[in-house]
Order: sequence, then structure tokens, then C-alpha cells
Amino acid sequence: MASEHLVLRPGDPDVNGYRLMTALVVPRPIAWVATRSAEGVGNLAPHSFFTIASASPPIVQFTSVGAKDTLRNVEETGEFTISLASEPLIDLVNGSSARFEAEVDEADRLGIAMAPSAVVAPPRVAASPASLECRLHRTIPVGDSVLVLGDVVAVTVDPDAVVDGHPVLGRLAPLSRLGGDEWGLSPEVVSRERPR
Repeated sequence: MASEHLVLRPGDPDVNGYRLMTALVVPRPIAWVATRSAEGVGNLAPHSFFTIASASPPIVQFTSVGAKDTLRNVEETGEFTISLASEPLIDLVNGSSARFEAEVDEADRLGIAMAPSAVVAPPRVAASPASLECRLHRTIPVGDSVLVLGDVVAVTVDPDAVVDGHPVLGRLAPLSRLGGDEWGLSPEVVSRERPR
């Protein structure tokens, strides 16, 4: 006989809603977002509330939980890049999640090489196998967070990560966020033909 499930209510004072939700909504892809302030100071930070908002036109979204430097920079300049957070970069991605002062460029501080973007001003992470260059579509306040929607204006992909013209998961080796201090590595891949 199955046991009763616990009932947890995120609004209860003894329940940490953030920790509960991030432990259950897993795995979450990571948007490693690079921006520049209006004064030209770089910022690089991972955001694990990230997905596709629209395929046509291509729009991606990430959520800023609270008012962070990334959000301020995007609202000031209207541009950002998202670099794929891959397994070989896990320690750098994690390091860039620390709270730095607004005048500190995380990439410079952590020794993360950046490369020029093709279209937008903020650079991309040079060692990342792929990046999305975005212009701000709009922001939407939601509770204590802000949803950031970006029009994808360019995509870069390392040719070594492409097979037959298509990026391959095993070569991208994407990281994901799980609950607490847990990270997900590239998953085992299985295939199923989609029903018609």
C-alpha cells in the first residue's frame, strides 16, 4: 500500500518555497547571461529559470529572482547573450553565481575568456560550445521576480558540436541545475518516434 504524500504549502512560514520549487522542477537548463552596464562594465551570471518562449519568432526567456545586476543591465542597454553552460565549465559557472559588486566584471575576476558577439555588444563566453545573442523583447514582473524575454538575433555554435548540420547533445555537454547544491550532467539519451 502506498504511503500518504506530504502536503507542503509554499505560503506556509515553515516552508521555503524557493528551495521546494527548485528541488522539484528539475533538471533546469542554465542561461549563462552576459551583459554590460550603461557604463560598459561587464556582468556574467547563471540563471536557472530559463527556457524557450517562442519558436517563431525565436524568443527565449530567463527569470531574474530579485533585482540583480543582470536585470538592471538588460533594462539599461536592451541586449544580452546567453552562453551554454557545459560540463567542462562547471566550476566557472558556479563561481560566477557569487554576489559581486556591480562595478566588478565577473569574467575578469574569475579569468573567464570572453569573445566578441556577432550582432550585440555584450560578449559571449569563448569556451562555451554555443551562444544566443539577444535583444530585449520585454520584461514582465511576476511576484518577487522579473521575467526577461529576449529576441534571438544570432546564434553561434562550435563546429565540433555539430553533426549533419545539427547540434548534438553529447558534444554540447550541457549542465543543469537541480535542488540545493546539486547539478545535473549530460543525461543519457533515448529516442522515441513521436506519434502522428
